[in-house]
Amino acid sequence: MSTKSSKKILSDRVKASEIVSSWLKEGKKVVFTNGCFDILHAGHVEYLEKASEKGDYMVIGLNSDSSVRNIKGPERPIVTQHARARVLAALGFVDLVVFFDEDTPLQLIQQLKPSTLIKGADYNISNIVGADFVIENGGSVETIELVEGFSTTNIIDKIKGL
Repeated sequence: MSTKSSKKILSDRVKASEIVSSWLKEGKKVVFTNGCFDILHAGHVEYLEKASEKGDYMVIGLNSDSSVRNIKGPERPIVTQHARARVLAALGFVDLVVFFDEDTPLQLIQQLKPSTLIKGADYNISNIVGADFVIENGGSVETIELVEGFSTTNIIDKIKGL
């Protein structure tokens, strides 16, 4: 099934790079963030919406199922990569969702070359994967305050307790 939002989802990094490159050539600012986004919640949505306001186009690097398992353990993800991508792509302020299999998005960042890299304020800019690359290539790195009280792990624990 092909829908407007499903066209925003790519596993082909070359195609994603071509799209981002065309936006950059138009003088547009491309914002990049990444994450697992397993069980999308209001905290994720607010963070992503704030990030999208920092540029003209919003690209999300989405950890694949195998990447999430490597990072979070064998019980995760709860939601498959395709379902997670579908929900993210349906957000009006998201322009592109690109899968990555590695534990970090460094290779994807290097391929896409975004104008701005954004992570949550729980990260120190010096510890953000890809920050050096983005800055060395004339881009910027920013952090955004996270919304208190929202956590995928807490949601999972609450469901388990029912």
